[in-house]
Amino acid sequence: MVKLIKKGVYYMDGRIVKESQAFFTSDKKERAEKNTLAYAVLKAHNLGDEENLRLKFDAIVSHDITYVGIIQTAKASGLKEFPIPYTLTNCHNSLCAVGGTINEDDHVFGLSAAKKYGGDYVPAHLAVIHQYMRECAAGCGAMILGSDSHTRYGALGTLAVGEGGPELVKQLLKQTYDVRRPEIVAVYLRGKLRKGVGPQDVALALVKATFASGFVKNKILEFIGPGIANLSMDYRIGIDVMTTETTCLSSIWETDEKTREYFREHGREEDYREMKVAQPAYYDGAVTIDLSRVEPMIALPFHPSNAYTIREFLANPVEILKKAEEQGRKIKGDDSFTLTDKVKDGKVYVTQGIIAGCAGGGYENVAEAAEILRGKSVGTGEFALSVYPASQPVYKALTDAGYTGVLMEAGAVVKTAFCGPCFGAGDVPANNGLSVRHTTRNFENREGSKPAQGQLAAVALMDARSIAATAANGGILTSALDREYNRRIKKYKYDGKIYENRVYHGVGKPDPSAELVYGPNIADWPEQIALGRHLLMKVVSALSDPVTTTDELIPSGETSSYRSNPMKLASFALSRKDPGYVERAKAVAADEAVRRESGALPESVMDCLGGLKIEEGTIYGSVVVSVKPGDGSAREQAASCQRVLGGVANICKEYATKRYRSNLINWGMLPFTCRQAGLSVGDYLLVRNIAEGIASGEERFVATVISGGKTRDIVLETGPLTPEERKILLAGCLINYNKELAK
Repeated sequence: MVKLIKKGVYYMDGRIVKESQAFFTSDKKERAEKNTLAYAVLKAHNLGDEENLRLKFDAIVSHDITYVGIIQTAKASGLKEFPIPYTLTNCHNSLCAVGGTINEDDHVFGLSAAKKYGGDYVPAHLAVIHQYMRECAAGCGAMILGSDSHTRYGALGTLAVGEGGPELVKQLLKQTYDVRRPEIVAVYLRGKLRKGVGPQDVALALVKATFASGFVKNKILEFIGPGIANLSMDYRIGIDVMTTETTCLSSIWETDEKTREYFREHGREEDYREMKVAQPAYYDGAVTIDLSRVEPMIALPFHPSNAYTIREFLANPVEILKKAEEQGRKIKGDDSFTLTDKVKDGKVYVTQGIIAGCAGGGYENVAEAAEILRGKSVGTGEFALSVYPASQPVYKALTDAGYTGVLMEAGAVVKTAFCGPCFGAGDVPANNGLSVRHTTRNFENREGSKPAQGQLAAVALMDARSIAATAANGGILTSALDREYNRRIKKYKYDGKIYENRVYHGVGKPDPSAELVYGPNIADWPEQIALGRHLLMKVVSALSDPVTTTDELIPSGETSSYRSNPMKLASFALSRKDPGYVERAKAVAADEAVRRESGALPESVMDCLGGLKIEEGTIYGSVVVSVKPGDGSAREQAASCQRVLGGVANICKEYATKRYRSNLINWGMLPFTCRQAGLSVGDYLLVRNIAEGIASGEERFVATVISGGKTRDIVLETGPLTPEERKILLAGCLINYNKELAK
């Protein structure tokens, strides 16, 4: 089904050839490296050299968890108007169910910012962020940067990247996105999917094959091969958006007449151009997928890579569920969490089904689900099915074609465009419930439960077709291969008047006289100090999990309603993983405040250092130690919350994603790695001459560890840093850096 080729390959004569079998000279290899789609797009947007890219994007996009912070940061750095098209969408905090008026206050702020600085504003419930950008902004050969990790428009020929907010701030300030030239991995598709197999099934098979080994981490996936022609655009889009879960940097696909038809249907045929790989093309590795062998998949809690074919899962459900059950009990801290009880008489019963968002809410997913449910019932028991079309145009098309009515008659509830089920702000299952969802993620607690309050539910990812088959079977987990249905669906018809009559189109039309509208919860970023000559750190949290997601660093769901108030949001940092973190971090920050005021650290700190000399120019801050942090969301708050609490660094074995490491740097936090740190909460680390080392380009620093009255030395590494990143770290954060530039 899926095979990995971990060494270089050539794409020639329509097939993949291993580099060892091609016998090309080095000069031919160099030319072949430039024949990929990604190379051409990157070159067209690069202001740097061949290896150190400095990219300018064609457009940027944010949703309502991130755009307030981005605009506040850019404003503090001297923003006058948006220099490139900037779209503000409202699809994450659109229920307005937490904190009184604060969610809608942010929406009002967003509209006022679009008017003042010249941007587009998409009101709540009209579209999820990525569907709107597919319909209205993506174009062949373009690059788009989004403050959401699932910013993926590769199926439309667009190299799209999901990053933390500060990287969008840089684009707003006419700076560049700096990255070493990424490796490019071919995803070679052949064959044709069977009826009942959907895009999520392909995506989960791809994620399972690549995630654990980090095979495509921070690389670009380039989809090629004859199998592309056998996939509709909705299928391509559904596969593409899930590439984020492989931890790749971006993705891009060859385009064809189906792509042209997509743009034509959306009134933008001028944004289409054929994009074909010039053969021979060289890739740094390859993934081959035989679509004809892909089966319906299920990704069990608590990660999209924890995937099985539904066939093999149902053959041995108790043993497979027991592994996830054990993990859940560790999360909850007791034995009350159960999954194996969902198996009765050899059948697996689920309590909820969701088809939603940028992955599941496409027209074909919902229409095929409706056909599977035609004339059926989801039942009157505990199982419930909710469907969220990805945009109002999709909703209208489904309604006009009769599919909305079919779903409603079957007992499904059809709702407006909303990303809530994907991050715990809507349709939270009951405690101990098991939900099957065609959404993007199923990380622990991401569905909205709170283990600290005795709650824990679980999510398994499946394709809309198998979710519908499960719904038609009253909540008994069922593969779509086991249901007969009419796969022929009515042609999609896009109605752009929905956006014409409601979206504020202000790109290129800034109004400096317009006032930003601030709700009472919107607060400025606290000031941050520059990096000192020396650095003293105290470990305030030590996480041992193999991977720490951004949802664990700063929980999603209702806490994200406070995203426009940095200190309020920071009070939730690590709350579901290490409840004592916030108070420990605040204590360090209070001691640092004493140092700044009096010139010396409190005696309570000095007593712990065992007589170690602390020289003038030493700043004091907290540090979080973990194994592999930053998988998941691009939300900058995962880093900024630590920073506003006095955090100065992270120490880990490796970073799960580039975007989290970039968030740390942009917030003035040193991105240290250390293979054998052996650090515990309460340990101190002193790094001398850190500012001088960062300024001079050093990447390795000796840190003296003070633990239990004993000292030892370890080596901390920052990894490669660009000149701008070094200046940001020295300044203390991106805001400070830009203020210095403006002087």
